[in-house]
Amino acid sequence: MKRELISLGPALEQIDRVFVRVNGRKLIYFGGCDYYRLASNQHVLRAAARRLTKAPLNVAASRVTTGNNSIYEQLEATLRVFFKAKDVVLAPSGYAANLIFAQALCGEFAQAVVDERAHPSLRDAVRFLDCPVTQYKHRDAKEAAKQIARTGGAKTIVMTDGVFAHDGSLAPLPKLLKALPQNGTLLVDDAHGAGVLGSNGRGTVEHFGIRDQRIVRTITLSKAFGAYGGAVLASRRVCKKIIARSALFAGSTPLPPPLAAAAFAAAATIAGDTAMRNRLRRNLKLIGKDTPIIAVTPKTAQEVDRLKKRLLKAGIFPSFIRYPSGPASGCFRFAISSEHTPEQIEKLLAVIRE
Repeated sequence: MKRELISLGPALEQIDRVFVRVNGRKLIYFGGCDYYRLASNQHVLRAAARRLTKAPLNVAASRVTTGNNSIYEQLEATLRVFFKAKDVVLAPSGYAANLIFAQALCGEFAQAVVDERAHPSLRDAVRFLDCPVTQYKHRDAKEAAKQIARTGGAKTIVMTDGVFAHDGSLAPLPKLLKALPQNGTLLVDDAHGAGVLGSNGRGTVEHFGIRDQRIVRTITLSKAFGAYGGAVLASRRVCKKIIARSALFAGSTPLPPPLAAAAFAAAATIAGDTAMRNRLRRNLKLIGKDTPIIAVTPKTAQEVDRLKKRLLKAGIFPSFIRYPSGPASGCFRFAISSEHTPEQIEKLLAVIRE
């Protein structure tokens, strides 16, 4: 199948935590990336509502001028503790987190080595680094090591997703670190790992059991956290440079305070609700994966049509997507949440097995 133009998806009405209504029909929903369904969690919604009654919807200014707010500093402190990070800087979105990091570190690297299927935000970010760029085959640590060695130990940055959104596969972080010189940096976009992987939800780094000062993580608050915004988890030196040198950070209005309050509540929920995290782990065991993403890539348009019909017959929304870093022909992408029942998951697996 040829790569087709990306277009808008269907307009969906989300009617509760695991169902949507499409053309008047209620269907089980395995789309999106709301892995705990915190976007509709009552505790998180109440936190946003309380903030909305106390503060403006929008600070209407950059944080480096008159738009800073105590809720941003509280959220950064919470994320610093949650992820055991040296320092944290909020970003307007997960996509922007990679860009503001790259703007701040412009000119500091001899080369950038990027996974060929890295998220579009990483591929955009690398343009700001002002250094030669090479790609390595998807998740191929040996080829990445060869690219790293080309500069003979000169300062290198390796850029990769932690969890690849199109199929839920994991980047080989331990092997990439092994190949990286001590003066190098491993930038991990952990949008789909943060809050989900690891015994405490600290992401791909915790999943692999690695702690290394060369790692910089970027995250989004719009997936497992169910809110909005992003963040860079890095050293104090890097975070100070972001504030001082990133035009995107300085020139952007930060996320609305009610959404920052929602993210604050979501982080507390993920940290404290072990039953919720255990429900997600139970559901991951049902699909036999470490990550909550299932991908099915049909070979022909006829196969796409057949699977769509089977899913609809089973009462499941057919989440067929096309995405810049995904397969050229598109794929069915299903996201398992903590709130799906085992029966709903078994129904999905039965349709896929056909």
